[in-house]
Amino acid sequence: MVNLHRGEIEAVLDGKSYRLCLTLGALAELEHAFGEDDMLAVAERFEAGRIAAADAIRMIGAGLRGAGYDIADAAVGAMRVEGGAAGFVDIVARLLAATFTAGRVNGERGAEDNGPLAGRAA
Repeated sequence: MVNLHRGEIEAVLDGKSYRLCLTLGALAELEHAFGEDDMLAVAERFEAGRIAAADAIRMIGAGLRGAGYDIADAAVGAMRVEGGAAGFVDIVARLLAATFTAGRVNGERGAEDNGPLAGRAA
């Protein structure tokens, strides 16, 4: 079972349920892969709503590895998901929301309030 307060989500890939989590190690992997300076820059990259297929593969692969699976990006690229490309985009959006808004309580804004950077201090 996933724990949203730990930034985990569940996704079905190739008909199998997986837990995904962007740990600090996974975020560092993405910073390096995308040439970004910090983890919030990774989130900002996707907040505009545009995502390349290669970016989705990297994000989902990092989330799988962060949850403890030993799955290479090439294997992720060969996986199928219900909804096709839109299904992959949904996984990335849910993963980012869980990572950057997990654990908000007591009236604070949540994932549904403006994307993964909602409530970020300027």
